[in-house]
Amino acid sequence: MKLKVIDIKGKDTGRKISLPKKIFDFEPNNQAIYLDIKAQMANKRQGTHKTKERSEIIGSNRKIKKQKGTGSARAGSIKNPIYRGGGRIFGPRVRDYSQKINKKLKCIARKSALSIKARSNSIFVVEQFSFDKPSTKGLIQFLEKLKIDSKNSLVIFAEENKNVYLSSRNLKKAETVNACELNTYLISKAQNLVFFEDSISKLERILI
Repeated sequence: MKLKVIDIKGKDTGRKISLPKKIFDFEPNNQAIYLDIKAQMANKRQGTHKTKERSEIIGSNRKIKKQKGTGSARAGSIKNPIYRGGGRIFGPRVRDYSQKINKKLKCIARKSALSIKARSNSIFVVEQFSFDKPSTKGLIQFLEKLKIDSKNSLVIFAEENKNVYLSSRNLKKAETVNACELNTYLISKAQNLVFFEDSISKLERILI
């Protein structure tokens, strides 16, 4: 698959770039995409939730009423969960939600997600550019020229591009990422992928 290279003004430069077939013409594996995104979302969870159980409540251990004859449930102490201020039954505990995914499966998932985007014509390739200083307006104008300003877009560059990154932070529908940090969740969430020209070759070195 060949795509035309666009400049910062949204015009065709007259050059074309070939997308690696092993990455952008891969037979999609939906199960791999599901497992990878599921693991990424799980790894974002802090797992610091905690409630106090009966043994952790500060209070008297005195038996507050006799065992039988009251007509109500048995209660050993004021820390009983049936009373206000007592311990919580089966409350959440601190735990680790992280899930392990094999590198090979991650690679298959990213290739699958990229291939789906390629088949839906949601990929753009632009020549290398930068701003003299952070310019949110400049990035908005660039996306408008590509006619994707109203959709969720992901800009992928090969090397750190600080001014472009800072320009995107205030935009709800635009995000930037380095090619080495590109993951299945970001690819699937975005409606359009905008690759800097040199990021294609870097992505090829990573995934092949």
